[in-house]
Amino acid sequence: MVDARRRKGMVRAILAGGIVLGVGAAVTLAAWNASEFATGTFRAGTFAIEGSTDGTAYASHATAPGASLSFSTDATDLSPSTTTYSSYWVRLAAGTTDAATVTVQSAGTSGTVSDLTYGMVALPPGGTCDADATGTTLVGAGTAVGTVPSAVTFDLAAGSPSSSPGTAVQLCIAVTAGSGLQQGQTGSATWQFAAQSTD
Repeated sequence: MVDARRRKGMVRAILAGGIVLGVGAAVTLAAWNASEFATGTFRAGTFAIEGSTDGTAYASHATAPGASLSFSTDATDLSPSTTTYSSYWVRLAAGTTDAATVTVQSAGTSGTVSDLTYGMVALPPGGTCDADATGTTLVGAGTAVGTVPSAVTFDLAAGSPSSSPGTAVQLCIAVTAGSGLQQGQTGSATWQFAAQSTD
């Protein structure tokens, strides 16, 4: 009887030890588990173009007719063979994160004025918009007002840092009245500078 009781006690002790051992093994395995996390944060860049008629005060002119150009000779008192000049500066606004390609487009004409042609030149920094203007020809002289040849583009750089505005490009627009200009005609022409990000 004693031996039987002793054996039962030993069996119980061994089983109890096995249960304790099992719990200890489970705790040990859990201690080897680990995790690693990575999070990406995203934000879209910003993009805006602005213009100026004096190279100093810039603003957005997002819809026609836009900024009113100031010509060297009174554009409301033209006569045949008269050429009048106006500068317009464009740049990427502060906060813009991408460079741009700008396409020159015609936004149309209005009124009855006819027989006007123009040319457009991108001037070097500090250039003067007059009969002696030199630079990169965007639109050749003699182009009918209200039209733009295909693929007329120039580039704009974003500011560095992007919190600053980009470097402006000064455009010189020269409008010439032809011999067919009629007395008393009035009208206007609008140019669009459509910027598209390149980054």
